Amino acid sequence: MDSSRQFFFSSLIVTFLLSLTVAGQEPLYHFCLDTSGNFTRNSTYEANLNRLLSSFSSNTANDYGFYNMSSGQDSERANVIALCRGDVNSGDCLDCINNATTELRNRCPNRKEAVIWYDFCMLRYTNRSIFGVAETNPSFYMWNQNNVTDVDAFNQALTALMNYLRTNASSGTSSRKFATGSRPVTAFQTLYALVQCTPDLTEPECSSCLSQAIEFIPTCCDRKQGGRVIRPSCNFRFEIERFYNVTTADTPSLASPPPPTPVSPLSPPASNDTPSTTGKKSNSSRTIIIITIAVVAFAVLVISSCIFFFLSVRKSKVKAQTREAAEEVDEIGSAESLQYDFSTIRAATDDFSDANKLGQGGFGAVYKGTLSGGESIAVKRLSTDSGQGDLEFKNEVRLVAKLQHRNLVRLQGFCLDGNERLLIYEFVPNASLDQFLFDPVKRAYLDWERRYKIIGGIARGLLYLHEDSRLRIIHRDLKASNILLDAEMNPKISDFGMARLCALDQTQGATSRIVGTYGYMAPEYAMHGQFSVKSDVFSFGVLLLEILCGQKNTAFRVGENVEDLLSYAWRNWKDGTALNLVDPILREASRTEVMRCIHIGLLCVQENAAQRPNMASVVLMLTSYSVTLPLPSEPAFFMHSNTQSDMLWLNSGATESTQSRNEAAAVSENEVSITEPHPR
Repeated sequence: MDSSRQFFFSSLIVTFLLSLTVAGQEPLYHFCLDTSGNFTRNSTYEANLNRLLSSFSSNTANDYGFYNMSSGQDSERANVIALCRGDVNSGDCLDCINNATTELRNRCPNRKEAVIWYDFCMLRYTNRSIFGVAETNPSFYMWNQNNVTDVDAFNQALTALMNYLRTNASSGTSSRKFATGSRPVTAFQTLYALVQCTPDLTEPECSSCLSQAIEFIPTCCDRKQGGRVIRPSCNFRFEIERFYNVTTADTPSLASPPPPTPVSPLSPPASNDTPSTTGKKSNSSRTIIIITIAVVAFAVLVISSCIFFFLSVRKSKVKAQTREAAEEVDEIGSAESLQYDFSTIRAATDDFSDANKLGQGGFGAVYKGTLSGGESIAVKRLSTDSGQGDLEFKNEVRLVAKLQHRNLVRLQGFCLDGNERLLIYEFVPNASLDQFLFDPVKRAYLDWERRYKIIGGIARGLLYLHEDSRLRIIHRDLKASNILLDAEMNPKISDFGMARLCALDQTQGATSRIVGTYGYMAPEYAMHGQFSVKSDVFSFGVLLLEILCGQKNTAFRVGENVEDLLSYAWRNWKDGTALNLVDPILREASRTEVMRCIHIGLLCVQENAAQRPNMASVVLMLTSYSVTLPLPSEPAFFMHSNTQSDMLWLNSGATESTQSRNEAAAVSENEVSITEPHPR
């Protein structure tokens, strides 16, 4: 069968499967939004909305699958937008939308604003004006459960393909902004992708919406064979198998066209004459010979591949052993290219003048500097008598130089000159979280939206350290003063001098030297020196509760009384008055989000480390309302003296919760797990 026929039949099969599944589709997800409130039965708004939704059953299908309709005036005006996937035919498009209208009204009764997504269409309605408005929330993402094998090759192909499709879709017409395409990852694997915007967006708006969604790939779908991010105004999906219908409007593949199939010298020449019996026997003989040669060649190929694979694995092991040995000899060697001259840094900081001093920590002062090219930097000058010696210094350089994440501070270089030891970081203009959170004036700037953003960023940064970086890293000193805030108030975890490096398969360790900050330390670490990713989770839980209440855990005040933050939070949680914990400034905060954060914080500070969630679960809990949270047990408590130098450990005697944690949300037919961030 030639390539044109193969293309025709594969397209026909996909089209047939699409038509079979449209009617029986289950929704991917939906949101019943409370931003516009509810409508009453038999109200004008309900009449306008019903008029619009019922019109789809009698609507004339268009060939671009986008519908925008309005009915009514002022606050009773109903606005409806529906969009079908660009590869779905007009009949199936309307079938999907009609299913959506019924399902959404059933799932969100009396809500003025709601949105639902199916695999082939999206429907949203509201009393707000939404036509021509680029909106990124509410949104959700999904991922394929299978991991890729060649991560670098896959990411390169994915980046190139998504950028190409984004440009192609954005430049579409006012009727259609949709693109599909493919790109080879390896000789045996091809990547397929689809991107789409609602066509009421301008080209820059569509491009921006898709860019923001694509930037979310490392969070939602890193190293996965497939994934998607779905937002009201745009969406994308990628898989290693083609999931869309090939149409005449498809974006061309980024792969090079295959070379023409060579004509075999054994093939008989074309002839209009009727072949004789002798010709048939000759052709049969030739066929047998060809098959025999092919089988022998295949067997030789398989044997050769096995030998090559064995030798490659053996060679890789030798290289790995050599590389590990080299790293053990000098772990800081890989960072030598980051070394600065002391004179350069002294000039940048105006000889470490007090005017450039940003703060003073336990291990030295931090200065702002400006390099000759105009770039701002932050310089940590370690004091010669600090507790952090050469070992900690090399540890921080070695660790941080390898870390690349938006929620981790970026190490730009270091300097060693006699007794001088300097660390050069990116300059983060808004200083540290504690300078906002615990300041009675600046705290007002941290509204709920900013605090929730900070909580989520810290969680993602810790998740990267624990699971997604090259090596598992336990921070051991997570606290408000070690969270820096950039110009957009994005959090960046800093200060890795106390961090411990673990093998990827190592879950815990022990030390005789306890470092960190009392109040944030997990009980097993403070008392026995046992540290793990769960000790970082404990610190995160304390920090989360501090962000909610706006007070330090070591000086938590209720009226005139000084109490322990964890015990106060737990007591109010049991009494059903958990909102007493919340900073009064956050009066306009979402009650649901705040209560969920208190719940997560208490789960993180449980005495039994095994009961605490890992950071992957924490991130999922923060971003998905479909995950049921287990009941927390009583937390571990620290009681401090006035000098904060003596520490008394109180055993809570808590029992384990009998409720198990729900790990994942629903799974679709192609093993794509679903989660969704809260509506914003």
